[in-house]
Amino acid sequence: MQNTNAPVNRHARRSTPAQAPRRTRMTAAILVCVATVFAHGLASAQQYPDRPIKVVNTFPAGGSGDAVVRIVLDRVGQVLGHPFVIDTRAGASGAIGTAYVAKSAPDGYTLVLGTASTFGTNSSTQKGLPYDPVADFTPVINMATTPYFLLVNPSVPAHTLAEFITYANAPANKGKLNFGSFGLGSSNHLAYELFKQATNLDIVHVPYKGGAPLITALLGGEIQSSMDVYATSSQFVRAGKFRVLGVASANRFSLTPDVPTMREQGYPVEGGTFFALLGPARMPPAIVATLNREVNKVLLLADVREKLGAIGVEPVGGSPEVLATTVSTEVQKWARLVQTRNLKFD
Repeated sequence: MQNTNAPVNRHARRSTPAQAPRRTRMTAAILVCVATVFAHGLASAQQYPDRPIKVVNTFPAGGSGDAVVRIVLDRVGQVLGHPFVIDTRAGASGAIGTAYVAKSAPDGYTLVLGTASTFGTNSSTQKGLPYDPVADFTPVINMATTPYFLLVNPSVPAHTLAEFITYANAPANKGKLNFGSFGLGSSNHLAYELFKQATNLDIVHVPYKGGAPLITALLGGEIQSSMDVYATSSQFVRAGKFRVLGVASANRFSLTPDVPTMREQGYPVEGGTFFALLGPARMPPAIVATLNREVNKVLLLADVREKLGAIGVEPVGGSPEVLATTVSTEVQKWARLVQTRNLKFD
C-alpha cells in the first residue's frame, strides 16, 4: 500500500532508461580523453628529445654565455642523442630573444640562456619589458656564474676597499672621481650603485657603449674605477694595469682564491652574472627533470670544469628550485636598489 504521507521532492530529476547509458558513455569518453592526453604527455617526456633543441643566446655570439652553452650543452647533447643548436637573437639588453622564448611552445625544444641582465636588472631598468622573468618561464638549471671584481687604475693610491673609500671621499677628491660601466642600467652599473649605497661613496658614473670602450677608459685613466668580470679583466690585472680591490660575491672566487670578497672587508656587495637555462612557462616536469639531471652530470666532469675555468666562470648546477630562488632574489634586489637610490634610465 502506497504511503501518501511521504514527503515529495518536487525538484528531483530522474534519469530515464535512455539517459543513463548516455551519461555512462559520456563519462567513459571523457576518461578516455584524459587518459589519452596524459599518456601522450608521458610518452613525449619519455621520448624527449627526438630532435635538436634550440637554445636562444640573447647577446652577440662569441661572448662568455655563448662559450658556456657550447662547453656544457655540446656534451649534454651527446648523451641525449640530439644536439643543442644556438640561435642568437641579440638586442635590447637581451629582451628581444628572451621575449621570443617566453612566447614559444613549452615543449622543451626552445630554451633561453638566462643572465643577470635578462633575469635580474632588466625588470628594473626597462619600461614595458615584454616578459615577466618569473611568471613567463620554467627554470631548468644554473650552469655557471662569475662575479664582478672592483677595479681601480694604478694611479689610485689604494690597495683595499677601505683605502679607496677614504681616498674617494677625501675633500680634495669627493665627487671628482669617475667610475665606468657597460652602459646606463647595465648589470655592472647597478652593482657599482650597490657599492655606493653600502659605502656612501661620492663618485660620478660614466656609461660607455660596451666592454671594449670601458676597458680603454680605465686603462687610460679617463675613469678611476669600474667593475668587470675575471675573463675580461684578468690579463690587465696580471700586467699591473688594473688593481683588484675585492670580489663582489658571497664567497671567494675559485680562480682568484687570494683576493678577498667585498663582504670580508665589511661591505656586503654581491654582483656579477650567471648563465642559466630556462624554458617557457608550463614545461612538462619530466622534461625539466631530464635536462636538469643531464646538465648536472656534465658539470661534474673534470674536463668540463677545466674548460669553464679557462673562460673565467665557475660551474654551479643544482635544482630548478634553486634557480627559481636566484631569479626571484635578483629581481627583488635590483628593484629595491633602483627605488631606494631613485635611479633613472631614460
